[in-house]
Amino acid sequence: MVSVVTRIFRLAAITPANIELAISVKVRPSQERFVSPVVKSLAEAYVHQEVAWPRLIFDGDRPVGFLMAFLDIDWDGQGVDFRSGLWRLNVMPDAQGRGVGRFAVESVAAEVRRRGGTRVYVTWEPGDDGPEGFYRKLGFQLTGEESGGQTVGVLNLTRFS
Repeated sequence: MVSVVTRIFRLAAITPANIELAISVKVRPSQERFVSPVVKSLAEAYVHQEVAWPRLIFDGDRPVGFLMAFLDIDWDGQGVDFRSGLWRLNVMPDAQGRGVGRFAVESVAAEVRRRGGTRVYVTWEPGDDGPEGFYRKLGFQLTGEESGGQTVGVLNLTRFS
């Protein structure tokens, strides 16, 4: 009989008790140009408390990733186009390819749905070894937009209701 190990990931809010664990989450050196370090994300979350949703991803007691969502940001700066989505995703090298990223996207989608949203947005830096293939495989579609030189993708949650 073959034994299958099912990983059960969980999210945790960043607290004084786990901030050092959060900061310890790193990506592969070749991926550092595509995502900011967690410490920068936490600084941005502090400055943008009204829209930032930072979370540590655990596999058991071990941190394996970090995500930060943006919730209901004024995308166009005109008070017309409000969006929610995945702002940052950092996954430890030895945890990549094990479902952590998918769990992160699904967690953000669940939070966006809980708040009444129907779309999840993400931006990524184009380039070899970048995250575009990962996001496209999860169903994100290109919007044709760019934001700060990054490609914008959208996942329509009504397709998965």
